[in-house]
Amino acid sequence: MSETRLREMICTFARSLYDRGLAHGSTGNISARTDDGGLLVTPTGSSFGWLDPARLSRFDSKGAHIDGDRPTKEMPLHTAFYDTRGNRSGAVVHLHCHHAVALSMLPETDHDNALPPYTPYSIMQLGRVKILPYFQPGDPAMGEAVRNLEGQRSAVILANHGPVVTTATLESAVYAMEELEETARLAITLSGRNANTLSAVQVQRLIEVFNIDYQP
Repeated sequence: MSETRLREMICTFARSLYDRGLAHGSTGNISARTDDGGLLVTPTGSSFGWLDPARLSRFDSKGAHIDGDRPTKEMPLHTAFYDTRGNRSGAVVHLHCHHAVALSMLPETDHDNALPPYTPYSIMQLGRVKILPYFQPGDPAMGEAVRNLEGQRSAVILANHGPVVTTATLESAVYAMEELEETARLAITLSGRNANTLSAVQVQRLIEVFNIDYQP
């Protein structure tokens, strides 16, 4: 994909997330790999509703900022996923969306597997979603927390902060993030209602049929 097209796609997806209330104000950030091994990143303090493709932050393949506005202060979070997941990580999407943040604050939420198996789609797109501790925004320690997962999770929720998803492509990362937020909304809606979930056998069948990376 050309860099011009990738820039346009980042801004188009960001605007869609903003217009549907999945991002608000100047929250959230997106990065994506370029064909030369570099990165395009949304700038710090920018709104998903009004991104300019020409002003996206540009990094070269060695991680040097070479063009565009100053990048998000949460670059350590992004680079940790790229460094630990290799070719499985072609884009990273981080939002502060409502239900995922709320789920991270409920004491009954399983921090090793935050999303109950209500539907097959969160399992297929996200695997197990881990909740990481709270970190001050921009703290490099959040990147270290991701590195400590050793590439075993494609999605996490930063407690009291928001979810982060990485997949091989920008498009699939956005879709996976949307699935995470919708499943978190289900979890909040059904909290305390003893809802039926997929059985362990059904989950295992999904893992086998769709070759899902479902780390313990």
